[in-house]
Amino acid sequence: MSAPAPSPPAIVDAEPLPRQEEVLTDAALAFVAELHRRFSPRRAELLARRAERRAEIARTSTLDFLPETAAVRADDSWRVAPSPAALNDRRVEITGPTDRKMTINALNSGARIWLADFEDASAPTWENVVLGQLNLIDAYTRNIDFTDPASGKSYALRPDEELATVVMRPRGWHLNERHVEVDGEQVPGAFVDFGLYFFHNAQRLLDLGKGPYLYLPKTESHLEARLWNDVFVFAQDYVGIPQGTVRATVLIETITAAYEMEEILYELRDHASGLNAGRWDYLFSIVKNFRDGGPRFVLPDRNAVTMTAPFMRAYTELLVRTCHKRGAHAIGGMAAFIPSRRDPEVNKVAFEKVRADKDREANDGFDGSWVAHPDLVPIAMESFDRVLGDKPNQKDRLREDVHVEAADLIAVDSLEAKPTYPGLVNAVQVGIRYIEAWLRGLGAVAIFNLMEDAATAEISRSQIWQWINAGVEFENREKATPELARKIAAEELDAVRAEIGDEAFAAGHWQQAHDLLLTVALDENYADFLTLPAYQQLRG
Repeated sequence: MSAPAPSPPAIVDAEPLPRQEEVLTDAALAFVAELHRRFSPRRAELLARRAERRAEIARTSTLDFLPETAAVRADDSWRVAPSPAALNDRRVEITGPTDRKMTINALNSGARIWLADFEDASAPTWENVVLGQLNLIDAYTRNIDFTDPASGKSYALRPDEELATVVMRPRGWHLNERHVEVDGEQVPGAFVDFGLYFFHNAQRLLDLGKGPYLYLPKTESHLEARLWNDVFVFAQDYVGIPQGTVRATVLIETITAAYEMEEILYELRDHASGLNAGRWDYLFSIVKNFRDGGPRFVLPDRNAVTMTAPFMRAYTELLVRTCHKRGAHAIGGMAAFIPSRRDPEVNKVAFEKVRADKDREANDGFDGSWVAHPDLVPIAMESFDRVLGDKPNQKDRLREDVHVEAADLIAVDSLEAKPTYPGLVNAVQVGIRYIEAWLRGLGAVAIFNLMEDAATAEISRSQIWQWINAGVEFENREKATPELARKIAAEELDAVRAEIGDEAFAAGHWQQAHDLLLTVALDENYADFLTLPAYQQLRG
């Protein structure tokens, strides 16, 4: 007697969406189910390993390069696979969610790459998850346009040769997708995002001369990279495309991953494209892992931690050296400024900062960098054009002058800046305003002329938590306490109400956002990710 066929995935508590049947096909969902059954047990083991490692850091207040992988680092012979043509020139990358307008604008932006984001720039409502996939399918088939209902302005794609290459970012390992269940279990969001995208588009992208290219977020170890590599090997066989077609760029945005850059590239070497320096999540990870490490790990205001801080410079220089040693692209950090339509003076100052930041990255050996707004593409392009000229990248700059010791990466106390009272106010403001928008389904939000996403909300709430638990005293002699945070949060709610009016305030999620921020910022037990409790409150 033959074994019963595995049960198909169930779509749970989800309102029907227009054209969802084009994304949620039986065949695509069967592929997602197969990913879940094969790989979710190991994903669970790796999440448990994160907790064990965090406990070890709490005990020792230190990190080091792994002795068990020393041979991988010492072996100078291996390289990652050669870059495909569509990923060889990455000098400017624009980031953003996959709503219809953003999809068109990002592809048309003049950037070489678009990071199509299902992670930190996207609140994972079912509508965003499913229709974001549909928008990418429509873009690849040139079946996409958009008319803004407010302005009447129409948006359409430029010719194919002018469009950015897409690199899609699925959700991190920690988040489940509550609307998709297999055998009664929620499927990891990473497998839903990757599975639907890969199944529908892998062959289509090959036909376009490109491929299924990915950014992998919040990786904490080379073993997590190994899991992704095994997923890629299985997936390529499943749909019948050549091994090595998938290419992944890993965000080095956790402090533990910074000690395993070479090992991460090694595990993914047949599928690796590069590494990226992700600033805000990296700072969040330092606070999370060293939150009980005492005063020497207390970070100042987030905007005071620039990429020229000694421990951040150690991280970025090591990343460039590691990538180029192994033939991979090194991609720099985000320029998050949002140009003002009303204040040219604000723009002038900010543009100069962006230009200086991109000049530094290009001169340090990075092969490209991120921006959050189309108006910044020409500025970043100019910085990299000046250094690269006609070359697609500068992987030939091996940066053998760089020598980083383990202690350099966590030398937070090398900074002279200290936490400030305005910094606490800003953290509360950004936290409340971002979470409120996220609860409305928006993951990328312009706040005070900066594009904020879940990573900036994480560093905001983490800094509030850290400063209170460290008993920080500010320059005005006030001490960081739960009572002070509550007072500032109440004042921010009053300020928002005055700013937008009673009716708009009542229509939003302001009290809910206020309460959630204070919960994750003040609870004695530090939540691993703000988005875990927030997802329980996200409707849709």
